Amino acid sequence: MTQFDRTVEVALEPDAAFELISRPERLRRWLTVAARVDLRQGGRYRWTVVPGHSASGTITEVVPGRRLKLRWWWEDSDDLPPGSSTVALTLTPKNGSTEVRLVHDGLTEAQEPSHAEVWNHYLDRLAVAGRDGDAGPDDWAVALEPSDELTGAEATLVVLQQVLRGLTADDLQRRTPCRDFTVAALAEHLLGSIRSLGSAGGGTMPAADAPGDVEVRVADAAQAATEGWRHRGLQGTVSPGSTAMPATTAVSIMAIEFLVHAWDFATATGQRLEVPEQLASYVLGLAQGTIGPQSRESGDFRDPVPVGDDAGPLERLIAFTGRSPSP
Repeated sequence: MTQFDRTVEVALEPDAAFELISRPERLRRWLTVAARVDLRQGGRYRWTVVPGHSASGTITEVVPGRRLKLRWWWEDSDDLPPGSSTVALTLTPKNGSTEVRLVHDGLTEAQEPSHAEVWNHYLDRLAVAGRDGDAGPDDWAVALEPSDELTGAEATLVVLQQVLRGLTADDLQRRTPCRDFTVAALAEHLLGSIRSLGSAGGGTMPAADAPGDVEVRVADAAQAATEGWRHRGLQGTVSPGSTAMPATTAVSIMAIEFLVHAWDFATATGQRLEVPEQLASYVLGLAQGTIGPQSRESGDFRDPVPVGDDAGPLERLIAFTGRSPSP
């Protein structure tokens, strides 16, 4: 067996650096799409690093400001079965900053190069997050083409969270393109939808009055929802409301809402929305297969808005939901 071992300098005091490697709201700034952490010895964690790829295991050591050690395995791979490897992060103060040493033990010689590539990518982002507060969009997280509806939901969550991080208290009463919703009201609408769809998938959802700003509340709810669906799978039917539907349809709705409401929030607050064409095309296909006449008759969506032949997939998606792509 072999190991990956690298140290990076993080421009934070040790306690703040420890927050960056252990708290979900901080992990999302450099490493994860979604994260759940029970920060105690014997606690469980689950980190969705990129859409469709999650690491999970048990926390074996917690020394705040100094050390975090995890039993590590990838849920979607048999290469590292549960308990076969460990990841230890050791923090050492250095002239007002912190040296973070990451050692991934228990790798085979064949596994070490790919894990080195992954850890080098994210340790570089950790250093940026320590310096700037946020490493910015992760190219690895947004570049993947979804393989199914759930991976699509996780990919659109990446886009949504980038927009939600840009919200301020002054933005909450701004009007959005989504019917008569303000930013604050749209956030509550979205949270209600996530709770309904996540519960249908078996997720243990946060309470409706869970604390936190919009980004934290949506991220925590979406993490629980996607984790529940990941364990349940996409077979069979579910009933998020009074009507039964295929499980794939329920998860499709989640992906559509994440991306379309990301556009709503961005438009309302003057933020630039960057969506890879393959992701927008994928969600457009989901929308075309999910939003039918009944959805429009009920008032959930207006009639499609015409767009030009040169419109891109995101514009077509927004128009298909009854919004003008150029409000």
